[in-house]
Amino acid sequence: MKPGRQWFAAALALAVLAGVFALYTRPDFLVQLANQLWACF
Repeated sequence: MKPGRQWFAAALALAVLAGVFALYTRPDFLVQLANQLWACF
């Protein structure tokens, strides 16, 4: 990979991880997500 592309991929991955971790601070979202997942079974 080119250095610029590698830096962009790393920044994108960190942004996605930061977004996921931010969602864990909202318990109502986690309950809704668990209910939707459980509804699949």
